[in-house]
Amino acid sequence: MAPTNSPRHDTIPSQPSFDGVDLDALAARLGTPLYAYSATAIRRRIGELQAALHGLDTTICYAVKANSNRAVLELMAAGGLGADIVSAGELQRALAAGIPAERIVFSGVGKTDSEIDMALEAGIDRFNVESLDELHAIERVAQARQAIACAAVRINPDVDALTHAKISTGRAENKFGVSIAEARRWFAERRQLAHVRLDGLHVHIGSQIMDVEPFRLALHRIAAFWRELVKAGHPIVSIDVGGGLGVRYRTGHDQPVAAADYAQAIREALADFDGRLLLEPGRWLVAEAGVLLTRVLRIKEGTERRFLVLDAAMNDLQRPSLYDAWHDILPVAPGLRPTTTYDVVGPVCETGDTFARERALPECAPGDLLAIQGAGAYGASMSSTYNSRPLAAEVMLDAGRYAVIRRRQTLEEMVAGEKSARDWQAVRPQEQA
Repeated sequence: MAPTNSPRHDTIPSQPSFDGVDLDALAARLGTPLYAYSATAIRRRIGELQAALHGLDTTICYAVKANSNRAVLELMAAGGLGADIVSAGELQRALAAGIPAERIVFSGVGKTDSEIDMALEAGIDRFNVESLDELHAIERVAQARQAIACAAVRINPDVDALTHAKISTGRAENKFGVSIAEARRWFAERRQLAHVRLDGLHVHIGSQIMDVEPFRLALHRIAAFWRELVKAGHPIVSIDVGGGLGVRYRTGHDQPVAAADYAQAIREALADFDGRLLLEPGRWLVAEAGVLLTRVLRIKEGTERRFLVLDAAMNDLQRPSLYDAWHDILPVAPGLRPTTTYDVVGPVCETGDTFARERALPECAPGDLLAIQGAGAYGASMSSTYNSRPLAAEVMLDAGRYAVIRRRQTLEEMVAGEKSARDWQAVRPQEQA
């Protein structure tokens, strides 16, 4: 027997428009699934953070991995932001969007020699160094170029960010950064590096952090180490405090840290630091500025569950399947409708292709348009073509107008790099010298 729900006729919150654009008309014109971003909301977040940091010598470096679309990066460039990158591809995207190289920092545990070389050629601000092997690699590549690379050591302060385990980066068991003890040895031996100027500190303890205390604890540990280094004669010209500010994915539940409170924690911990501060916000700038529009394909009545099957899937938005993440889901059309409970799923052949379980929603019918909230960060940037599903289109909205910033991928474009196995070649061991 199909599950039953006691019908309640409620006026359900809806989202008929976004940044002055009618979402139903937009989806009818461009199809679904469709990512839509509000330029107004992104600019507002940039301004809010800049106002909170007023009076401090700061460089805000947007974490490109959150949403790497060129149009989004161009908004960051127009707002005076730099970029926090983790690959050569992100470097190229940032430069193409007009972000100056001198406002780019390179993070990540697996920088290759070729990526280091590209970054040096571009003239980026600095490298956030994650291991001794990486430090030696930067020295080697910089020497070959007869260049000087500026670098900061990423400290792992062993602070619990009180966030999801898969996005926690500041515990001793995480792969990121080095201990203060190891960093102390690096500075003691820094004069042996002829082509790396080690004069900065970096800390980033995780993402989607909803409490200011982990930030405060990490900042005070970094501040104490900075004072120790200066006392030992090691100049520190920059401290990168990372990112990680949480956002509201679940209305009435999530209580994000205010930008002003975050800035105050930085001011308190680093009150007497006279160098430059770098910040690496990503999610906080773009997550709530984006929605994923999707249509209901069908309602499936199971023996224990009622399934709402959408045309969006886990390949379009991975966060729910990857992190069991909550995203609010709203109907686009307003109105008084019975409320029922659904498991909201996509068409991909995986049980994990589930956006929500036992979610109370207005009664839906095939063709209804829904808006998955908080999809501006780690949505399109993490999407794939799994199940041979072409990548969704993306649009930028701005005060009643829209621009397509990535057209929907065609099947031909998706398979363009593939070919039949006809050009067979042998691989032989290299001859010994």
